[in-house]
Amino acid sequence: MQFPIYQIDAFTEVLFSGNPAAVVPLDTWLPDAVLQAVAAENNLSETAFFVSRNDDGFDLRWFTPLTEVDLCGHATLATAHVLYSHLGFEGARAVFHTRSGMLRVERAGAGYRMDFPADEPSRMEVLPAVVQALGTDIVELWRGCNDFMAVLQRQEQIEQLQPDIAALAQLGGRGLIATAPGNTVDFVSRCFYPNAGIAEDPVTGSAHTTMTPYWAARTGKNTLRAHQLSARGGDLLCLLAGNRVVLEGSAVTYLWGACHVGRSE
Repeated sequence: MQFPIYQIDAFTEVLFSGNPAAVVPLDTWLPDAVLQAVAAENNLSETAFFVSRNDDGFDLRWFTPLTEVDLCGHATLATAHVLYSHLGFEGARAVFHTRSGMLRVERAGAGYRMDFPADEPSRMEVLPAVVQALGTDIVELWRGCNDFMAVLQRQEQIEQLQPDIAALAQLGGRGLIATAPGNTVDFVSRCFYPNAGIAEDPVTGSAHTTMTPYWAARTGKNTLRAHQLSARGGDLLCLLAGNRVVLEGSAVTYLWGACHVGRSE
């Protein structure tokens, strides 16, 4: 059995930057164990699998090398890019049915605009374990649906982070977002997800559904520019629209080919 596979660099206009995601179109769903094995074999932050629902959009699922996740922004962007750039999709928008509800992606100039549910974080007491794991002072600590979010004072602190990944894993949840005001953008971040098998994620769309409500309230701006300060780096335009977060970004294709697997019984 074989099926097509694409590798897309998301949230970038430049190859070898942004966040790489694998995208696998399927005619019908394979067993979950096979999906997880393919994602582990790809060894990227996420592998997206989708199945057409004909006139009702697409079913979309995301897997890290270790587990299925509820929401992944960069792999959703990568999936839309595959549909529009490689599979001849001509709809005004791509509609995805997911574990996080219905997501919509449409063309936006040379890139794409994605409509996601906002993840409004809750403030909590700063935990000494988080300070110790990050190795730097924290201004505030917040908690979203899946992630802790540590707010730091300066961009330079984010750049210099060398966290204890094993200690971060002990905090629970998916992991931790570290964010601060940017020097040339509204805010910057880095994201560490050891419990999803990702020591540091290059560019994380889902984390921006948590950061955008926070920074919109703090700055008084509903439209914000963001940069994720990983080694690969990535750029996003973020818009808070009520209980939704609209993210804009670009994507480029790195490779395409075919997977060859046997069906599990």
